[in-house]
Amino acid sequence: MGFLGWIMLGLLAGAIAKMLMPGRDPGGCILTILLGVGGALLGGWIGRTLFDVDLGRFFEARTWGLAILGSMIILAIYRVVIGSPGRRDR
Repeated sequence: MGFLGWIMLGLLAGAIAKMLMPGRDPGGCILTILLGVGGALLGGWIGRTLFDVDLGRFFEARTWGLAILGSMIILAIYRVVIGSPGRRDR
């Protein structure tokens, strides 16, 4: 998969992860792409480590499943670390 493929996979996987985990998140398109690309990398590592499966080609279901799983994990960590702007302690 080329550089543009990773960006497209990142954008779509990050957007799907945000739809599956609703809530208010700061950040726009660039943050979604970074979240998704990082999620694809994390998902590929998880797949290789736990399931002995690598990321496949762009249109394979396991590629998308691992990328979305990794994006959801990164989004959950991001929400814990950053928190939502309205939840500041006084």
